[in-house]
Amino acid sequence: MRRTRRWLCFVFAAILTLTTVLAACAPQTPAVVPDPTVARVDLSSIKTYLLEKLVELKTNTVQLKTVSDRYYSLAAGANFDYPALWQSNAADVQQTVEAARTAWIAASPLYEQMEGIVAGVPSLAQFDVILDAGAAGAEDPENAVPFDLTLPDGRVLTKPGNLFGVSESALWGTYADFTAQDVQPDFDGNGTLDFGEALPDANVLKAAVDALDSYTGELQTAAQGWQPTESDAFTALVVMVPTMSEYFDSWKNSRFVTGEASDQRDFVAISRLADIQGIIGSLQVVYQNVRSLVASIDTAQADQIEQGLTDLKAFVADVHAKEQSGQRFSAEEADLLGAEAQNRATAITGQIAQAAAQLDISLAD
Repeated sequence: MRRTRRWLCFVFAAILTLTTVLAACAPQTPAVVPDPTVARVDLSSIKTYLLEKLVELKTNTVQLKTVSDRYYSLAAGANFDYPALWQSNAADVQQTVEAARTAWIAASPLYEQMEGIVAGVPSLAQFDVILDAGAAGAEDPENAVPFDLTLPDGRVLTKPGNLFGVSESALWGTYADFTAQDVQPDFDGNGTLDFGEALPDANVLKAAVDALDSYTGELQTAAQGWQPTESDAFTALVVMVPTMSEYFDSWKNSRFVTGEASDQRDFVAISRLADIQGIIGSLQVVYQNVRSLVASIDTAQADQIEQGLTDLKAFVADVHAKEQSGQRFSAEEADLLGAEAQNRATAITGQIAQAAAQLDISLAD
């Protein structure tokens, strides 16, 4: 998920404004002054959830690396002459590319199921930029990834974009710079090149997947050393819940809505609607760990936040189910659905921020 710093500042300011209004209208409750030496709730299950998801993710990035290395070996055996490679070994090449795509499709949702935590916790958020949210430097220098990608053949891709995005666009052929040229791999043999009938540039794919696996390992290490705080939990909720309009805008511009007219190079293999559900699910895990704190000041509000998150996820799931059943949404419909999701999310976030203020829990900038 790509989030610009300017956009996040705007959202955070809007939430603070809404919180002020809600606080003025709400019955006045004495502020709860926490004892910083006493943990009011046990947040360890947030960390446990994150670490369990990371074990699954690392298993799948290792599998993706194994298959991508096999594709690289096939390409190297043909001296990276992709037309010759396809002509001489089409079946093996196709099988390997499809296996790599299967591994990628297994890995990506696992990251989305932890993104609400990784992206929302300040000490971990850099990994979200690297793995899933950072832009390419040429497209958005302010929000670009903090790394260059050195390929096995010596080429250097300067700030190429996040690693899930680079590997996805290489595997599905949605960005020419990451795709083998002068080859027409007609996978289904129907005489035309359909979407996804492309071969990755083996050097790009290997470098991206190697880095994806390596940074996943670094995230594991960082997560093992992380001790969740009340500020971490509430900050993750306040930062990540009100991101619906951006998700839906990405969905609107993707091939799942725009079709062949879409020029979006990532989010092509899995609908953003599926990603959103994974992210909300991780935020529900966070909220369950702090729900008792909210209930200590307002039980009804604690229930409303919990139900709001449940309803928001169900709303997105319903749209996704319709999409999977074959319904095609227009750009206008996507905008309306996104506005509805954003309105729900903003209301939930206002309640969470208000509770944090009443509990005297600081939110990270």
